[in-house]
Amino acid sequence: MQIQDLPYPDPGVPDARSGPRLLWWLGRNQLRGQLKSLAWGLLHFVAVSSLPFCVGFAVQAVVDRSGGRLALAGGMLALACAGTAVGDTFLHRAAVTNWITAAARLQQLLARKAAHLGSALTRRVAAGEVVAVSTGDVERIGWFVEAISRFSAAAVTAVLVCVGLVVYQPALGVVVAVGLPVLAVAVLPLLPRATRRADVQREKAGRATELASDTVAGLRVLRGIGGEELFLDRYRRASQEVRHAAVRSARMWALISAIQVLLPGVLLIVVVWYGVHLTREGRVTVGELVTVYSSVMILTYPLRHFEEIAMAYSFSRPAARRAAAVLSLERATDTDGSRAADLPSGDLYDPATGLLAPAGRLTAVVCGDPDAAGRLAERLGGHPSEEGVSVRLGGVPLDELPLDSARTAVLVQDKDPVLLSGTLRELLDVPASGGVEPAEALAAAQCDDVLAALAQGSLHADDPMDARITERGRSLSGGQRQRLALARSLITDPEVLVLDEPTSAVDSHTEARIAEGVRGLRSGRTTVVFTSSPLLLDRADRVVLVHEGEVAAVGVHRDLVHKEPRYRAVVTRETEEETATGGPHGDPDGLNHMKNMNNMDDLHDLDDLEEIEETA
Repeated sequence: MQIQDLPYPDPGVPDARSGPRLLWWLGRNQLRGQLKSLAWGLLHFVAVSSLPFCVGFAVQAVVDRSGGRLALAGGMLALACAGTAVGDTFLHRAAVTNWITAAARLQQLLARKAAHLGSALTRRVAAGEVVAVSTGDVERIGWFVEAISRFSAAAVTAVLVCVGLVVYQPALGVVVAVGLPVLAVAVLPLLPRATRRADVQREKAGRATELASDTVAGLRVLRGIGGEELFLDRYRRASQEVRHAAVRSARMWALISAIQVLLPGVLLIVVVWYGVHLTREGRVTVGELVTVYSSVMILTYPLRHFEEIAMAYSFSRPAARRAAAVLSLERATDTDGSRAADLPSGDLYDPATGLLAPAGRLTAVVCGDPDAAGRLAERLGGHPSEEGVSVRLGGVPLDELPLDSARTAVLVQDKDPVLLSGTLRELLDVPASGGVEPAEALAAAQCDDVLAALAQGSLHADDPMDARITERGRSLSGGQRQRLALARSLITDPEVLVLDEPTSAVDSHTEARIAEGVRGLRSGRTTVVFTSSPLLLDRADRVVLVHEGEVAAVGVHRDLVHKEPRYRAVVTRETEEETATGGPHGDPDGLNHMKNMNNMDDLHDLDDLEEIEETA
């Protein structure tokens, strides 16, 4: 696999039972690239290691006043230099290819797992942890996979040099052959401690990244409640902990590096001292002494790769453990699609709660617990957070459909939909049936003022559809983001659309128009809206009250608000005293109560409120 051929058509099925197994799986799947890198590495290191023999041969030729052997030595040097240059060039190319392709394979696997799990991923793994795994951890794992071949080439070269020295000059070669393994294993007792310190640093860095991600994601809310300094202090403390852990880890690696410099120097002194003694006795020639001396100096270069592989493994092991933890996650219910990929149609039914959404109707669901409402919405879309009976669409269990088919049939928009950066045209370019045009969806979601704001804020875009939206739509208010997300969902025009609090950040005037727009655009399609807004509930064909995980009442809004106290308590936010007197302020329907709450001098328009907070 070359870089230009990325992405992989199929990245494979990883062995995610543990971090080391994942590393082994990645290395095994990169075998061809590893062998290529090993071959070029052997050429490079052997060419570098042959230089001392060439130099020693040339020195001895000068001592013996042999012009022919001196010319031969020059040719050998030229050949060794050419091999060094060619080997280094292609080794670097092969190594970088291995690094990038391994990282790309892992990123594809993580992206596939995220798409497979859907919203269940961030419930089981913190968002900051996912970010850390998909960025820094992927690079560290790629580094280790790439370093294996260079380390193998360096180890083979060291063995060949030791054997060559023993054959070339046994007296000095034995000293080098005994001393070199000692140099290679001298730092092994320090590696466990260095690895533990590196693990601590990685864990603290992951927590700091998670804290930073959560802080940035909730910055607007923090500004509103004045909690910025509190979270900044927390991040400062976490950052200082990372710094202290990094310093402790760096000290250990500095000690290992120092030993890697000190011990080869000691070996060099021993070889020179012993070699001079043998030369004075006439047992070793000057050329042989120069050759052995130069070989010991050159061997410090491949020995550096022993330190690098140890460092790469210590950094990649915790990274691989975190990546394996994400890749090993599975959906709560997943039968791999035992049915054909045909899209079913009909009533949407949840056996766990008894919720029924008739086909082609607008069904509103009222649930006093927002978290329970979110879990129910996800289950209706085939994304259950725990094992249980599957939701049925037209009598067909969603779990028995291929995942793509289930997601095409039922689309769920959660409470906090994400807007990706790019132009508005790109944002609305989603898989769709083609039955709803972008203009129709934007009109139904009441996005006229959003389009005007985007056009005004984009100097180089004549068409609002070409206006750019910043990351997560941070330049827009909460209500504007909600409406764009709603328009995007309406464009897809799925068989069943599940909306979880789609107008919670919108003022009542706009909310009423959105209710009419959604009802008109989704006519003949099944729509389920989780809400407690009387304005939406009053326009629903059917209202269902879910209490303590079960359907407690079914009807229309105006009947339920009179007959069902639990429904009235959720919809009108009334207290126990108000429940006993028949509703807040003599408004049993709750409509005027909610309008008054949302419209007092327009201060409860959440769009305006957020603008006030940003200005402050």
